[in-house]
Amino acid sequence: MTGASHKIKIAPDEFQIPRVITPFPAPKLSHLPMFQGDHKESLYWGTYRPQVYFGVRARTPQSLVAGLMWLGDEKDDGKQHVMRHFCENSQDLKSFGWREHNGIDFGRQELLDQDMILETSFLKSKEGSLGYGGDWSVRINLINKGLNDEVKRTVHLFFYLADEGGNVLKLGKNVLDLKESSLLASGSRADVGKWQMHLKSEAHVETHYCGFKTPDIVNLSDAVKKNLAVQENKSGRLQLSDTSEDSSSIYVFQISTTTQSTIDIAFVSGIRGESFDVEQRIMSLTGSPLSSLLEEKHIAFDAKFKECFHLSEKLDSETLMVGKAAIGNMLGGIGYFYGQSKIQAPTSTQAKSEDEFLLYWPAELYTAVPSRPVFPRGFLWDEGFHQLLVWRWDFRITLEILGNWLDLMNIDGWIPREQILGDEALSKIPKQYVVQIPSNGNPPTLLLVIRDLINGIRAEKFNKEERDEILSFLDLAFVRLDAWFQWFNTSQKGKEMGSYYWHGRDSLTNRELNPQSLSSGFDDYPRASHPTEDERHVDLRCWMYLAADCMNSIIEFLGEKGRPVTVDYSSTVKMLSDFNLLNQMHYDHDLGAYLDFGNHTEDVRLVWKEVTGEDGRVSRELVRETFGKPELRLVPHIGYVSFFPFMFRIIPPTSSILEKHLDLISNRSIVWSDYGLLSLGKTSSLYMKYNTEHEAPYWRGAIWMNMNYMILSSLHHYSIVDGPYMDKARTIYEELRSNLIRNVVRNYDETGYIWEHYDQTKGTGEGGRVFTGWSALILLIMSEEYPLF
Repeated sequence: MTGASHKIKIAPDEFQIPRVITPFPAPKLSHLPMFQGDHKESLYWGTYRPQVYFGVRARTPQSLVAGLMWLGDEKDDGKQHVMRHFCENSQDLKSFGWREHNGIDFGRQELLDQDMILETSFLKSKEGSLGYGGDWSVRINLINKGLNDEVKRTVHLFFYLADEGGNVLKLGKNVLDLKESSLLASGSRADVGKWQMHLKSEAHVETHYCGFKTPDIVNLSDAVKKNLAVQENKSGRLQLSDTSEDSSSIYVFQISTTTQSTIDIAFVSGIRGESFDVEQRIMSLTGSPLSSLLEEKHIAFDAKFKECFHLSEKLDSETLMVGKAAIGNMLGGIGYFYGQSKIQAPTSTQAKSEDEFLLYWPAELYTAVPSRPVFPRGFLWDEGFHQLLVWRWDFRITLEILGNWLDLMNIDGWIPREQILGDEALSKIPKQYVVQIPSNGNPPTLLLVIRDLINGIRAEKFNKEERDEILSFLDLAFVRLDAWFQWFNTSQKGKEMGSYYWHGRDSLTNRELNPQSLSSGFDDYPRASHPTEDERHVDLRCWMYLAADCMNSIIEFLGEKGRPVTVDYSSTVKMLSDFNLLNQMHYDHDLGAYLDFGNHTEDVRLVWKEVTGEDGRVSRELVRETFGKPELRLVPHIGYVSFFPFMFRIIPPTSSILEKHLDLISNRSIVWSDYGLLSLGKTSSLYMKYNTEHEAPYWRGAIWMNMNYMILSSLHHYSIVDGPYMDKARTIYEELRSNLIRNVVRNYDETGYIWEHYDQTKGTGEGGRVFTGWSALILLIMSEEYPLF
């Protein structure tokens, strides 16, 4: 722990676990039989370290962990060589990302570093292996980019192996001269038995090593650079010291070679005797046999891609490449994390400051991530959008991920919205975002996926065995989903029946132009200027409609079965889909839009003021000033939130309000652009406004793929259901879909990345690179696959 943060200590005489860190009392979904046996073993090893450029680990808390680092051409401020290890959201690499990944036993990634392509391939094999999870192999291809193949540059790779459990690793006898033996390291573990790691290459390679006792992977690149610097000062050569600490549990192997070289590293486990058998397995996972296996996996990936997404033959090769990168990066970005969330202490625990926290129970999480360089951890509302894509590739992966998230529920039905589990995850997040607040929610998008799966069953997209697995999952999940709904329905409800608002906005701030609603997922999207309990948020009301409708569908599918149901979901759905009631609460007839309600004035500004600090020093700061009197009213900001009743298809297809929404969506003066729909209308007083001196606009104009996907989905819906506005919806649908695909493909072609969001005026990619969380939904837009309501 850093700074003043410290865990709350509970005296022995008052020892009772606070409710907020008490697990939900129900069987864990991750313990379901469908996630055991062959399924569990098939997913044991994987590229489950999305935060590094390349890493391998097992889905177990204290795993054997492998990873790759390499030296960049440039030097840092301290005149040391830059070490590439953890993914960075910078221009250091021209591009990087998985071109193919099947989520189970194969992936191929390209990293473009200056004039070199570093290609990493991962493959697993159970053939001949007696170790749990089987054997695996890594191929590293070093390819010249734009240079004559004869012009070769020196490359220094650093491949490491660490045992998180502290088990001692044994160094191979001939590591400095691999002509006699290819063995780098060996050891033994309870999970995989005796294991060995070997290096094979046809190229000329020079190897060196160093070993450390403590497997501190977060600071490993610094330790390696320090070792290199000492040796460079001594000998003038850029090589590791060829020394190791006693009882080393991590070894770093320097592999120096040139471009146009191929390095194969094979891991074999469950070794029980014959060296001949080990050698045969190593041979099958390196050289030309590995080339053949990788080619087979590549062909299988292409075939499954076509089978799952049915992309039109009319799509050009550039568009298809983006589609494959979308699913490849989504699957390749799935990670395994283990640790304890930090939870803000309730006031009853005598917390003295917000730095004090309680620790959640130790938990594991198998999840996709929004962005490897920026957000390499689990985000609750993002995950629902991720799984809309993943289930179409492998619904069992989706079910297990959903189960992992629901297993994180506490006794009150609350799930922490951001999961920062383990040291590597903690190293990639600002301190102020670590501690989770138990009164704050996050959109229940997991239910979007569950309802999509139910509709998939209705549409007979699954065979009987698959259908039975989904239904058995839902049967066990129901009690947790019910508790989750109850948590929202009680903790986020508003003053009026059928009204809800996102808790957690700061009503006392004098720094924010408009207090953020982080829990909504829309961060700085403008809400009522003065947060109070009178607020009504139209997006949350629609999420509650979705949740109730999903729960009602599950009951219809599974039957009552004597299970205790805490809510009359059928009546709740009827109330929340009541068009007249929705209009009374949220519709502005003058603007023709749905709006939030709250204590609001438009006359709020950030102004410079001289402020005297505690030390007596005077400084100029940008502070919020209110010039008009706030009053209870509809909040006049048109943007994504306004379209939620449209997205959730609560608007009848014959209503004139539908036509007004189609006009709003297609209005260039409000949210329409040639690149996608803007998050906030140009007519808003907060359009593209900074929220504080340093907080640039985020959801105040930029184009975001998840909401464009949801709006596009409903445009598609209204274009095929009978009504007077079908043709209008179809025209807008086709143009918006074309704009989104064209812009994402153009940006990918120019930059090599799919981006977090896109500029509202030029369409250029912004924010996080490799944002193949929900921006990967572009693939479902290409294939015209939308959730049914």
